[in-house]
Amino acid sequence: MQELNKLEKIISLCKRRGFVFPGSEIYGGLAGAWDYGPLGVALKNNIKNSWWDYFVLSRENMYGMDAAILMQSGVWESSGHVAGFSDPLVECKNCHKRFRADHIGETVNEKNEWKLPLSCPSCGKKDIWTPVRQFNMMFKTFIGPVEDTATQIYLRPETAQGMFVNFKNIIDSFHPKLPFGMAQIGKAFRNEITPKDFIFRTREFEQMEIEYFFNSPKGEEWVDEYNKLADDIKNWFISIGLDKEHIHEEHIAKEDLAHYSKKTIDFQYDFPFKRDEIAGFAYRTDFDLKAHGITHYDEETKENFTPHVFEPSFGLDRAVLALLCEAYSEDILGEEKRVFLKFKPSMAPVKVAVFPLLKNKPELMNKAREIFTELKKEIRPIVFDDNGNIGKRYRRQDEIGTPFCITIDFDTLENNTVTVRDRDTGKQERVK
Repeated sequence: MQELNKLEKIISLCKRRGFVFPGSEIYGGLAGAWDYGPLGVALKNNIKNSWWDYFVLSRENMYGMDAAILMQSGVWESSGHVAGFSDPLVECKNCHKRFRADHIGETVNEKNEWKLPLSCPSCGKKDIWTPVRQFNMMFKTFIGPVEDTATQIYLRPETAQGMFVNFKNIIDSFHPKLPFGMAQIGKAFRNEITPKDFIFRTREFEQMEIEYFFNSPKGEEWVDEYNKLADDIKNWFISIGLDKEHIHEEHIAKEDLAHYSKKTIDFQYDFPFKRDEIAGFAYRTDFDLKAHGITHYDEETKENFTPHVFEPSFGLDRAVLALLCEAYSEDILGEEKRVFLKFKPSMAPVKVAVFPLLKNKPELMNKAREIFTELKKEIRPIVFDDNGNIGKRYRRQDEIGTPFCITIDFDTLENNTVTVRDRDTGKQERVK
């Protein structure tokens, strides 16, 4: 209960301070839809930039992509999404709430028969379930003025296929040698039966994905490279500020693997509601390129073959939520309880705040503006804040996770020094 209360506090802070707002709120909201405010956008961009730098720019054999959200329907037919991209759906006959059967029950045999709870979690009524049926999660839409099967397309449920279908374009344009990777950050859409847990499970979300292609391996020679990339995934999460003790690797059992996967690791984080997935890492063998009929001709060996692929897939919105949960802190400072977000400075949406001690003193305002203007050339984002007393300004910046606050006072006018306050300790230091 205490941990769930923590999530409620984070949701409240996110709205109050402009991180995340409920989608379409003035019209009553829309389940599973959230709007990122100015600080949420800044936090997302910090995470994206860190991920792109770590996995793409720091490597010689990575190629960036930004594929279209709308793709020809044949892509999704070949990939298997049209036939098999579904979740088990069950409905309560009393309150008509719908649930994912795998979230409230479990399969009991190879015939895919289900054991469901005796009563509905929503209304408490017993023995009121409809039969479990498969529900395809892709959003359908139409291209052109006529709505028929010939013009039906889908909003992409993942970004991966946009890279697979561009494999040959990368080969023809850049002539890379295997192994090499393609990377993409972009929106995906899934018609989730039960969106929940704030921005953790939504119908519109952002992914950060890599498809890393290599020669068809002989035996177990792929294992070392797989393990190295798995270490990189965990180390990146630690680099953005997640506690390594809160990150867990779940190696999916062989009998539970997806049909295309030879090995999969789910990277999980200790969220307030439960431990759950923030990234997946699958060895997808040659399934995807083979599904699209794509092969590769090696000029050196004169062989034509289908490359294999590793796929690290990160949920950006889940990374945002994990960082908010990790950073959320409460303590007593100056005999008062305070809430602050203990972001690493590199992740903080605002790096520095500049304060004039008093708003009604032109000489302090002018000096503060001068210092703010100079600092802005070197440090961004930086904010100027003269609203309310100095204590309220400190608390406001603590709540959004600003690492440092600089105060311009009358001593500044005398000796050109300022007070720098540290967010985590509340200590202040006088510096030139």
